[in-house]
Amino acid sequence: MTGKNNNRLTDWVINKIKTEYPEDIALLVGVEGHSVNGDGHGEPFDYFVPATERGNALARTFIIGGVGNDLYPRSWERTERTASLDDWATLCLGKAKILYSRSKEDENRFLDIKQKLFDNLNDPAFIYKKALENLDLAMDLYRTIMFEDRFYKVRALSGFIYNYLSVSAACLNKTYIDDWREGIVPVLKKWKELPDRFIEYYDAILTASSCSELRSISHLLIASVRQFIAGYKKKAPGEKKIPDYAWLAEWYQELRTTWNRIYHYCSVNNSDAAFSDACNLQNELGIIAEEFSLEEMDLLGCFDSQNLKPLSLRAGELEKVIINEVENHGVKIRQYDTLDEFLANEK
Repeated sequence: MTGKNNNRLTDWVINKIKTEYPEDIALLVGVEGHSVNGDGHGEPFDYFVPATERGNALARTFIIGGVGNDLYPRSWERTERTASLDDWATLCLGKAKILYSRSKEDENRFLDIKQKLFDNLNDPAFIYKKALENLDLAMDLYRTIMFEDRFYKVRALSGFIYNYLSVSAACLNKTYIDDWREGIVPVLKKWKELPDRFIEYYDAILTASSCSELRSISHLLIASVRQFIAGYKKKAPGEKKIPDYAWLAEWYQELRTTWNRIYHYCSVNNSDAAFSDACNLQNELGIIAEEFSLEEMDLLGCFDSQNLKPLSLRAGELEKVIINEVENHGVKIRQYDTLDEFLANEK
């Protein structure tokens, strides 16, 4: 579609809005650089922002000269979600151009939301959170892919996994996927940092010929992006949270019962009960290790259902790590040998 025809089509929509929906349409929006092979897609318009429920009636799809056109509504609420990176089509806001506005207020509202998108992309805490969210979505799809045997579905799932992981990588590059026209690889190559072998794994998806290959590639991709996100967190700028060692003491005093249970079940060779409590404690220790920047708290690595002594010894080692961490920071653990001692202290 030529530029001249683009202008005519834009004029047609604007005239329709002015004559039939003057109070029902807040904005008509185009998306710059959205055209593929010169088809003009997105240039004469991409979507409109309705101001009333009646405004949704402007929506329509049609084909001109073999080019499909979709004049669709994108609500204020969805626009806000896009600014918060909760909508994949970020370029619909980031590369938006206002073709018509009902009022200056509508125009300014839209521009404020657009600015919010860029502000969010420059907020280290925000983009880290969004990177994790998209990683979680990719991992959800991976759970599905492990139980799917139809090749076309596994291929599609692997593609969506890559899309979610690409959004994670984009977030940590303070950007969004702004141009799909020539494929994803040219976009990725513009970014400053990428997960290890990220483009190589994408090429492997394109050439894979079996479900097992695609599952393996998806697993490698997720592992790579997890490492990428973890590396970002370590070097992320911003104010460091001051550890609360009084809280850590409270945590230990509460969890001391779990340690006692593990010691007991190990001593009586009850692997079932020991494993259950060790799983709970392992989860807690993982959180504490991250919160207080401690060494890796590996409790279950030594679990052996036929020999529980290593588990008991490892639990004791990790307990000492926690106690030392608390006491070395000047916090006293409230522990007493007898009830009388406790009661005397609480008077």
